[in-house]
Amino acid sequence: MNVAVVGGSGYAGGELLRLLLRHPDVTVAQVTSESMAGKPVSRAHPNLRRATTLTFVPRAQLRPADVTFLAVPHGEAMGAMPELLATGGTVIDLSADHRLRDPQEYPRYYRHEHPHPELLGEAVYGMPELHRDALRGARLIAVPGCIATATILALHPMARSGPAATARAVVDAKSGSSAGGHDAGPAGQHAERSGVMRAYAPSGHRHTAEIEQETGVRTALSCHAVEAVRGVLATVHLVGIDPPEERELWKLYRAAYGAEPFVRIVHDPDGLYREPEPKILSGTNFCDVGFASDPEHGRAVLLGALDNLGKGAAGAAVQCLNVRCGLPETRGLEFLGLHPI
Repeated sequence: MNVAVVGGSGYAGGELLRLLLRHPDVTVAQVTSESMAGKPVSRAHPNLRRATTLTFVPRAQLRPADVTFLAVPHGEAMGAMPELLATGGTVIDLSADHRLRDPQEYPRYYRHEHPHPELLGEAVYGMPELHRDALRGARLIAVPGCIATATILALHPMARSGPAATARAVVDAKSGSSAGGHDAGPAGQHAERSGVMRAYAPSGHRHTAEIEQETGVRTALSCHAVEAVRGVLATVHLVGIDPPEERELWKLYRAAYGAEPFVRIVHDPDGLYREPEPKILSGTNFCDVGFASDPEHGRAVLLGALDNLGKGAAGAAVQCLNVRCGLPETRGLEFLGLHPI
């Protein structure tokens, strides 16, 4: 199938291209970038040298494709979506513009109205673990946010069980610098980022809306920047419950994820990597989840780790492509990661 990548000069766009250029069922027909139009793709993504002869084109030259991926900043995709959908292809949007079902949440979390709220009911939240059947017939797929993905997958087995119905979640999420995008501004410069453990969103982070929408659990989210390039670790404190014993937690998580190709349960009694760790997930489409029971303090501690550019963005988009097109779900996503790194 022919695919196009809109906004391909950023980090998520580059990761998409890395995966799509080696996908056996895909031909990348076009890659757009306003700032780098006319320049070779490898100028922005040196890891793709000799992997492609494509050059960036302006968006005005975009042609219809079987699947169009949008890797543009939040707020840019929503206005163009009716025109893109009119071409008849599937659109996979990596931005936040179609993740939320309630249009009233956009002014609250993104400070602007949604110009096409009628499309929000049609968009399918791009998490196969929760919405696989709906993805198979979708023409508009909204890829989840990276922190939201780690949190939702950590919380989901408990959220669908009885004890979590009246619980609250307090989430401490840490992310690497690439989560801020290619143009993160002064806060992303090395002199400011190096060595930090920065609370950049103690409350009110936009991924809160996704987590509550997909789990039904009232959530308080705090986000921190740490000195890493890739990676998200979400620690979820599920409070206000009588937490299950760990053997019951094992049952819940195995029931939810035992057959999932990209969710691994990590909770080992010894070793260096006893709980989910983003470092060993770089370049992969895995989300590792774990848990601990803390009855003394009335909480369950749930963990989710992933590569924010992998399962948190481009990898999830390709996984959705595979599901939508009836391909093996792991196609083009077989990389297992590196250790040590």
